[in-house]
Amino acid sequence: MVATAATAAFFPVGNLLPESGAQTSGKLGGTAPVSLNARGIKPKSSTSRNLQVKASAQAPPKVNGTKIGVMEGHKTDDEVTSSSHPRTFINQLPDWSMLLAAITTVFLAAEKQWMMLDWKPKRSNELIDPFGLGRIMQEGLIFRQNFNIRSYEIGADKTASIETMMNHLQETALNHVKTAGLLGDGFGSTPEMCKKNLIWVVSKMQVLVDRYPTWGDVVQVDTWVAASGKNGMRRDWLLRDSSTGDTLMRASSLWVMMNKETRRLAKMPDEVRAEIGSYFVDTPPIIDDDSRKLPKLDDSTAQYIRSGLTPRWSDLDVNQHVNNVKYIGWILESAPLPILESHELAGMTLEYRRECRRDSVVQSLTSVVGNDVGDLATSGSVECQHLLRLESGAEIVKGRTEWRPKSPNSFGEIDQLPAESA
Repeated sequence: MVATAATAAFFPVGNLLPESGAQTSGKLGGTAPVSLNARGIKPKSSTSRNLQVKASAQAPPKVNGTKIGVMEGHKTDDEVTSSSHPRTFINQLPDWSMLLAAITTVFLAAEKQWMMLDWKPKRSNELIDPFGLGRIMQEGLIFRQNFNIRSYEIGADKTASIETMMNHLQETALNHVKTAGLLGDGFGSTPEMCKKNLIWVVSKMQVLVDRYPTWGDVVQVDTWVAASGKNGMRRDWLLRDSSTGDTLMRASSLWVMMNKETRRLAKMPDEVRAEIGSYFVDTPPIIDDDSRKLPKLDDSTAQYIRSGLTPRWSDLDVNQHVNNVKYIGWILESAPLPILESHELAGMTLEYRRECRRDSVVQSLTSVVGNDVGDLATSGSVECQHLLRLESGAEIVKGRTEWRPKSPNSFGEIDQLPAESA
């Protein structure tokens, strides 16, 4: 009744009773209606004096000017329905419940997206990234990201591999550039670098490992950049256990620019320096520079040689050269198996001399310094020298690794693996 009265103020209601003129019985306010229409609304009594509408008669159809009748038994269901329930404004309204449900769904989805895109910092020195790519801290100078160590990232020692740790370093470096809004259309290159066909290449890497995380551990990685001379950049990393705050690994690297077309080293343009200069921190390296000269290995001085190493398609990055983490795996290919079984990598220094391309064939050379591999049980720490070179003899990477004995509980049954942390 309220809906009818409200709509009648704006739309004329032509017929409130059935067209057949049949009367219905029952009183308003009675205990139970005698009859209900298709929408469950009781029609008003024909004896009501307030609203009286004459039933409209339907003219019989004509065929060739002759009136014909329709037998009641031959009427279709639609005709019977339309005869007993006329098409009024009320029963032609859409199903508002479906519309309201759709509107509610849209608003809930929009609210969820708005909550995910809430970039308000919790603290003045911290910008939260809701998509899990890390966060900018200390006025944009430090980038922090957490990584959960997966089961497929651990090896026979029940700890994460050095390649896994190095991949975390590379991931945070790129996400730092991206979150700071400096990522162009290249792999870690800024917009000005892309205009000049410049890319970053690593020239030196130093790593010190205090402890390797295991399955289920959450590693917190902090990274920042600083100037290195006139044309270089230094990037440092600090990896800690997110639960205890204990230091797991420290790393420091030097980067220079290379022209993507000529594959030659290039100076840092002033435009690029203006882009990234505000993100440089004025702090010493997290690792003291190891300035010891790396000796050159050859066939006569190397004790272990592994030949025929070739990059797979998955080893190439978007700049079409071998990912620098792959070099570490190739270096370990020639490391003596007794060292890998009894010792763990504690530190390394790598100097990158040239890039390795898709069609390169590589040799890995290793020499153990001052120790016989047969005396590893009593030798304590072990130092090795390494060289990766092309088959033509050109040097790719020179390196030094330091190894320490594994802890007694490094080996065990697979069912002794720790449960993944929540």
